[in-house]
Amino acid sequence: MMAALKGTLLTDEPLAKYTSWRVGGPAQRLYIPNDKADLIAFIASLPGDEPLYWIGLGSNLLVRDGGIRGTVINTRNRLKAMHLIDSQRVYVEAGVPCAHVARFCSDLGLTGAEFLAGIPGTLGGALCMNAGAFGGETWRIVDRVEMIDRRGHVIERKPEAFDITYRSVKGQNDEWFLSAQLQLEKGDSEASQQHIKALLEKRNASQPTSKPTCGSVFKNPAGDHAARLIEACGLKGYAIGGAVVSEKHANFIENSGNATAFDIESLIAHVQRQVEQRFGIRLEPEVCRIGEAA
Repeated sequence: MMAALKGTLLTDEPLAKYTSWRVGGPAQRLYIPNDKADLIAFIASLPGDEPLYWIGLGSNLLVRDGGIRGTVINTRNRLKAMHLIDSQRVYVEAGVPCAHVARFCSDLGLTGAEFLAGIPGTLGGALCMNAGAFGGETWRIVDRVEMIDRRGHVIERKPEAFDITYRSVKGQNDEWFLSAQLQLEKGDSEASQQHIKALLEKRNASQPTSKPTCGSVFKNPAGDHAARLIEACGLKGYAIGGAVVSEKHANFIENSGNATAFDIESLIAHVQRQVEQRFGIRLEPEVCRIGEAA
């Protein structure tokens, strides 16, 4: 079965270059599929108990320094199909960057996906966590999704099959997102493009987009903003090793050049302690942490 596969299988592959934080130990196995059909065949060939992880653009993800036992699937630039289904629905595979989705829809004169331009990950990652930006949330525009299970079976599911809340999506165990159909509204293409431009200008002005970060580290607590609480604790610029709380936006942690995953995780814990001590609020990380400590 493995001989028929068209993708690339790497062993003991360092994951730092696959994550936006530029940290992380090696994957025991990393598979880069040729396309969706190849990915389906690969998953069907795996043992039923094989630990399986997914990486798109590697944002919102912290891979610990000891790396990952099992297999990592890298969908970036692989699950990349995107096309118009009908006048208001767009098919998008999980490996397409959210910013590309926003522009594609805008070019077609479809509105409602502009906020995706502010999400630094793939659509697959956005589906996993109900990613949002500038008041928009991913699952508000999802009509249905295509899942794959451990046996390589593909299943179509509607949003009602998931428990979807703020930055959280819970569905069937051992199923992963392959694609989504987005339901959008007809609108003015030029106005939509201007909206995207304004959102990106706002993002660039307020976030450290040129630095290695994961995006927002913590979820916003009800009625407040994580960045405000962190800044109020005087933590902007606070560093542990090569990890530093951004001076530009306190809910971002930057890799100053030599950070380890341990540095970043230690800084996350420090920020949580300081905010809880001062405000009695336990910040909940938005970032997904996987792998083993060194």
